[in-house]
Amino acid sequence: MLYESLLDFWRVRLSFLPWNEIDTVLLDMDGTLLDLHYDNVFWMNTLPEKLAARSGQTLAQSKAALFARYEKVMGTIDWYCLDYWAEQLDIDIMAAKREDQHLIRMRDDTIPFLDALNVSGREVVLVTNAHPEALALKLENTELGNHISQMISTHEFGVPKEYQSLWQQLHQRVSFNPSRTLFVDDNLPILNAAQTFGIKHLLSIINPDSQKEDRTITDFPATADYRDFTNEILATPVQKGKQ
Repeated sequence: MLYESLLDFWRVRLSFLPWNEIDTVLLDMDGTLLDLHYDNVFWMNTLPEKLAARSGQTLAQSKAALFARYEKVMGTIDWYCLDYWAEQLDIDIMAAKREDQHLIRMRDDTIPFLDALNVSGREVVLVTNAHPEALALKLENTELGNHISQMISTHEFGVPKEYQSLWQQLHQRVSFNPSRTLFVDDNLPILNAAQTFGIKHLLSIINPDSQKEDRTITDFPATADYRDFTNEILATPVQKGKQ
């Protein structure tokens, strides 16, 4: 069978996700349920612009210095910690983030996806590396809180999803069965960490930022639109006593 694109290939593959074997769905937030455009604009443009204006550096110099700082802590809890960046950069980070809050938006396919999962009786848990204040800001600006009741910031555990200790602690908190769990995230190293822990069903995102080109993903099943498989989710509700 020939496919016109990798996206067409994954659309066919996703129709065969064994939803009858999935009771729990763990979901990332930024880039997975929310458009990553807001975060990319803030960290890659707004913040270096503010630092350049304050220091007298050129924007290029500011970006080079800031991105070097990013590189040193990327993948650690500090990378996601607003308190860390407020201290390191001597800036009111939340005030700065609020200036761009008009860019915060849910993906168009998020609510249909969440509604299908909830109606089908699956346990849905948001697991984000976002700082609690960043999570609160996203909830203020979206309807996400109306569709997910369980929300966990990894800052509660002191380690992000890149680390096995997070998955061990999360497993104790949520008590999910890894072999009957789907984890959805746009971050490939995090998906690798979840796979190492033993989560059987994994899904990535082809288009986390609506303003950027679609990504080519070959390591994991990936989707550009959750609505491609909401019908199958609804057709395979979780049977009581099987969770």
